[in-house]
Amino acid sequence: MRLLRTAAAVLALASATVAGTAGTAWAADGRAAASAQVCSTAWGSGLKSAGHSQTEPLKNIRTGAHECYDRMVFDVTGTTEQLGYHVGYVDVLHQDGSGKPIPVKGGAILQIYLTAPSYDPQTGAAVYAGTAGQPLPGVDITGYQTFRDTRFGASFEGQTQVGLGVRARLPFRVFQTGDRLVVDVAHTW
Repeated sequence: MRLLRTAAAVLALASATVAGTAGTAWAADGRAAASAQVCSTAWGSGLKSAGHSQTEPLKNIRTGAHECYDRMVFDVTGTTEQLGYHVGYVDVLHQDGSGKPIPVKGGAILQIYLTAPSYDPQTGAAVYAGTAGQPLPGVDITGYQTFRDTRFGASFEGQTQVGLGVRARLPFRVFQTGDRLVVDVAHTW
């Protein structure tokens, strides 16, 4: 009996070593294996929100393509407070205030509300030049793996609405770093 247990342990150890070596060799030749080991998809695709108000206006929206995700960054320069947001998938993007549907290309639509206006609250002058129903100014997502379309919804009652067309209903995360709100959408499930 002891000989059987020893033989089983040796066989299990040998199998693990061969499998580990084969996986490492394949990973060295293929980016997909390395990415699969590094990229997290544990973010989920459910609604994410934080309920903080903001008086500083939105200054800019920019994007970046990364190995595991595509990123959208909302710059609210000058804020020292936590940013409020409400981010989730919707079937149709309806312009805040009017309710007018805004077409967004892609397999799924991520609606992003940021509790920062796109205008100066003191003067009403536009700070971020988004136009309802139009692509985000200065944002080019050509060649991105996940992002398909961007649309400015509205800036209404102190919050800004953006529609982000993505390839499919994929996991995403939202977090604040300094005076920026970051939305990352994973490339895979």
